[in-house]
Amino acid sequence: MDYTKLSKEISYALRHAPWEYELELDSEGFVPIQQLIEAINESGNYNRPITKSDLEHIIETSEKKRHEIQNDSIRALYGHTVSTHIKKNQIKPPDILYHGTSHKAFEQIMSNGLKPMKRQYVHLSVDTDTAIRVGKRRDIDPIILKINAAKAYQEGIVFYEGNDKVILADFVPTKYIAVF
Repeated sequence: MDYTKLSKEISYALRHAPWEYELELDSEGFVPIQQLIEAINESGNYNRPITKSDLEHIIETSEKKRHEIQNDSIRALYGHTVSTHIKKNQIKPPDILYHGTSHKAFEQIMSNGLKPMKRQYVHLSVDTDTAIRVGKRRDIDPIILKINAAKAYQEGIVFYEGNDKVILADFVPTKYIAVF
């Protein structure tokens, strides 16, 4: 079984194109596991039928913790581009968060703040290693931004649970952003 390929397909289905798989996300982004399994198995892209155990294996072994199962449903934890806004649990963030970005986007961020762009939320990293890894997707030598999340939270900026490495926000104004 190619678990990397399966994980990417699950992410695509749950984050970006549920309609292509005839899936309907609820307000929290969940779909019934059986519905997802049937949709993926219809594609015939794998050498055997996908099972709930395969989904559990992907979640347990994933470094990035992209998905979660609750009861008989599954969802992507972050990265959604679907038009339906996925509700997230509000949290008190760590005092400092980080964001890796390209040199090209840096000026715009420092002028206008961090915006979700094509995603539903701004993605912030809890450590610099994660921020660097994310930033390198867009720039060989990314700029790492330091977010004063404690002050932002104290002044009313809302943060949401993503996973153990990613915290989400609707928007982060420039006054909370500095170069690391």
